[in-house]
Amino acid sequence: MPQSAKRLIASMRAKGTARNRKGQERFGIKASEVLGVPVPEIRKLAGGVGTDHALALELRRSGVFEARILAALVDDPARLTPKEMDRWALEFENWADCDSACYGLFDRTPHASRKAVEWSRRKEEFVKRGGLSIMAGMAVHDKAAADSIFVAFLPHIERASTDERPLVRKGASWALRQIGKRNLRLNAAAIDRARRIARIDSRPARWVASDVLRELTHPKIRARLAAKGK
Repeated sequence: MPQSAKRLIASMRAKGTARNRKGQERFGIKASEVLGVPVPEIRKLAGGVGTDHALALELRRSGVFEARILAALVDDPARLTPKEMDRWALEFENWADCDSACYGLFDRTPHASRKAVEWSRRKEEFVKRGGLSIMAGMAVHDKAAADSIFVAFLPHIERASTDERPLVRKGASWALRQIGKRNLRLNAAAIDRARRIARIDSRPARWVASDVLRELTHPKIRARLAAKGK
C-alpha cells in the first residue's frame, strides 16, 4: 500500500522523545521542527517504504527534520533534477540534514560532479558543506569514477580549506581524505595537495592539511592501498 508523508510523519512523531531531542541538540542538530527520533528507527521506516521520488519530495516539504532524513533515504537519485537539488541545498538547517542528502543520495545522481564543484564555490555554509560532502560521497560510493574526476576536485577543496567555519573546513578535510583513500595514485595526489594547503597563510588551511596528512600518510592506509594493487 502506498505510504503517505502524513502517515510516516505521524509514525515518527509517536517515536520521538524529549531525551533524543536534547541529545540531537548537543550534536549541533537544530531545525525548525525536530521530533527526537533515533536514526535506526528512521532507517527501519525507510526499509518499509522502498524508493519513492514523489514521496521524498513531499517529506522534504514538510520541514520536519526527521522527515527530511527519511526523504534522503527513500528518494531515487536517477529522478532528482538539478533544480530540486538546489532547492534542498538552500533548505539545509544543520550538518546532519546536509550530509544525509549529499553523502548517499546527491552523490549518486547524474549531476553529482557538477553540483559538487558549483556548491563548493557558494557562500552559504551548508550549501558549501554540501558540495564537499558530495565529493566525499563520490570518493566512497562511485567505484567506477575515473581518477580525473577527483583530481579536478582538488583545487576546489583547496579553496574551501581556508574557510573559517568549522563545518566547511571539516568538509574539505573529509573530501580530501576520502579521495586519498581510493587508490595509491589519488593518495599521492591528495598528499601533495595537502602539503600545498599547509603552505597557505591560513589557520583553517593548516588544520585541514594536518588532519589530512595525519591519516593519508599512515602506513596502514598505504599498505591497504598497495594491497589493492592500484
